Amino acid sequence: MGDERVMVFGPAPQLTITVEQPADHVEIHVHPGGQGVWQARMLVNLGVDVVFCTALGGELGRVLRPLLEAEGVELLVVERETGSGGYVHDRRDGHRDEIADVPGHPLSRHEMDEIYDAALAAGLRTPVSLLSGPPDASIVSADLYRRLATDLGTHGGQVVADLSGDYLTAVLAGGPAFVKVSHQELLDDGRAADESDEALLAAMRSLCADGARSVLVSRADEGALALLDGKPYEVDTPRMEAVDPRGAGDSMTAGVAAVLTRGGDLETAVRTGAAAGALNVTRHGLGTGRADAVTTLAERITLRAL
Repeated sequence: MGDERVMVFGPAPQLTITVEQPADHVEIHVHPGGQGVWQARMLVNLGVDVVFCTALGGELGRVLRPLLEAEGVELLVVERETGSGGYVHDRRDGHRDEIADVPGHPLSRHEMDEIYDAALAAGLRTPVSLLSGPPDASIVSADLYRRLATDLGTHGGQVVADLSGDYLTAVLAGGPAFVKVSHQELLDDGRAADESDEALLAAMRSLCADGARSVLVSRADEGALALLDGKPYEVDTPRMEAVDPRGAGDSMTAGVAAVLTRGGDLETAVRTGAAAGALNVTRHGLGTGRADAVTTLAERITLRAL
């Protein structure tokens, strides 16, 4: 069957502390968080081995290390001289109230060199590399993403990117195999004139012209749009009763990467990604979901040619 691993580049995970009150008692939940963490978690849930490449430092970094190891990933750590980030949220009233949010200090030039080398070495040993963004643009240079996408792709790796802003622009220059982005990110970045199908498809074609081979655009409660090897599709996904809408896009990207690393086709990858994203909103906890439930739901998802 070959190597079925994914290298997840998550340079700046955060320690997450959430206060909840589901009944008459208060609960405190402590987890590793951040886009790359949630994507890695879903990949593990889907039965894919993950090499998680990251940088950790300071007091929060010492707490994050065992929590990341408990996620079931192979942890590849660059030691930071400065501290990792974290946040505290209070959700006792059903809403997410931010108490504190510290993204972490910027990586030094030496630390960026080290994490680039570590990610490149790990990515060259896996069929798919998933590049996720930091919580703040000050932490990691966008050009590092360009170089990483370029060098991995040049040497036969498939790069999957879930990025926006300058990071998306940078990674496009490296010719990624698959880009996932939300329609809101396309609007915020000025890549789409509005949220109509026509405007989003035009933006997707522009992303492909700039370097992406295939593009998937999530649209919150509406079906996603996909441009796969130049062919446009609407992804017809059954509506699910939402518990927490956050994290659906990250789970979607993880589902795509899981299929690609196993040698699956693009349409199956998109159906699996859509199923993972739809299932995630039915659960408490980002990047979670049973593999059998994802597989069953994926069978109900269709791609309609546009």
